[in-house]
Amino acid sequence: MIKVLVVDDEEPFRRLLKKELTRKGFSVEVAGDGEVALDLIVRNLFDVVLLDIVMPGIDGITVMKRMMQDPSSPAIIVLTGKATVETAVEAMKNGAYDYLTKPYKLDELMIIINRAYEYRRLKMKNQQLQQELIRKESPQDFVYRSRQMEDVFTMIKKIAPTDSTVFIYGESGTGKELIANLIWRFSRRSDNPLIALNCATLSENLIESELFGHEKGAFTNAFQTKYGIVEVADRGTLFLDEIGEMPLSLQAKLLRFLDSGEFRRVGGNKTLKSDVRVITATNRDLAELVKKAEFRQDLYYRLNVINIRIPPLRERKEDIQDLAEFFVRKYSLRLSKTVKGIDERALNILKNYTWPGNVRELENVIERAVILSDTEVIRPEDISISQIAHIEEGQQASLDEVERSHILRILRETGWNQSRASQILGIDRKTLYLKLKKYEIKEQI
Repeated sequence: MIKVLVVDDEEPFRRLLKKELTRKGFSVEVAGDGEVALDLIVRNLFDVVLLDIVMPGIDGITVMKRMMQDPSSPAIIVLTGKATVETAVEAMKNGAYDYLTKPYKLDELMIIINRAYEYRRLKMKNQQLQQELIRKESPQDFVYRSRQMEDVFTMIKKIAPTDSTVFIYGESGTGKELIANLIWRFSRRSDNPLIALNCATLSENLIESELFGHEKGAFTNAFQTKYGIVEVADRGTLFLDEIGEMPLSLQAKLLRFLDSGEFRRVGGNKTLKSDVRVITATNRDLAELVKKAEFRQDLYYRLNVINIRIPPLRERKEDIQDLAEFFVRKYSLRLSKTVKGIDERALNILKNYTWPGNVRELENVIERAVILSDTEVIRPEDISISQIAHIEEGQQASLDEVERSHILRILRETGWNQSRASQILGIDRKTLYLKLKKYEIKEQI
């Protein structure tokens, strides 16, 4: 239903127009002067404003100028009985969608209201798309052979058409974002955006601004209004990665949004509303974080409506060959190489490695192997992973030993550049920091 605000100082005209437009299916509010109109616009969402120009107190042009300071302002149709060429020009210069004089024809007014609504919707969509940054995966990128991943894929197809909140759990590099993309692609919301936010990469203040947006002047350097991703994702899907890293102070606001769909931009007092499906993911044990009072129990229950666990690659080794061959094709094409496959000895190395960085680490290893390969098949000498000697000689090593050794070797190769090392390992900087602490690894000079 299109929400219309009628702003006019003539009470009989306001009453008549509200009655006529309501009967035609519009949702209508009225204001007798510019001050009341601006107050209503701050506290409510309107699609179209029918605005008189000559009013006591704040005139229509001033109201228009103030409204247009907000990029999400309603479309404005000037509807006045005291029309002049000058006021018409002034109105159009200040952003009016159209200009009509009294008396009006109701059918003509309805057509213009509908056009103004559509214009505003397209304008908002264009602004949203400019802010949207999304990594789209295709269903063909979901490569598996194992029964575990078959079960995951079956679950995705069952839950995707619903609007239920989904919680994805898995180690770093297992493909949580790919799962979120697949849920979105198979959902009824796939024609609308999927917007992702990694909660581990931003400070508390920046996360809130990214999530809910901010008003102009809300803080230093807030030079213009910014749409939050909950607003950009309206009617689409919101993916919150590393939800376990979200600050406690922000968790309450997220819970309120999940329950009501309502939110406020930072520095704003207007209650806005957005219809999104929320998918969250983490590599941390949220139940344990709840016990430590580091995560809200009520939010945990609200997020955990449907949960999907992605098994680590070491638990589904039958997927390694298909994934490796997929990455060979991907990077051979991307790098303009003629690599077509992997020889048996190299495959054995891949299959016997424990992959602490999971699928992301496998992808990085194959990308490097494709770059280094001088033939049409990847050979053992093209593969660079730790513990190859132990694997080929049949020796045994614990998972922790393999992981510690691998991390240490990558750090040495990168000159102890932790950003580069985390990229090669397929984990984020925070996860690498925790592993360095766990294995008591210190920089060696």
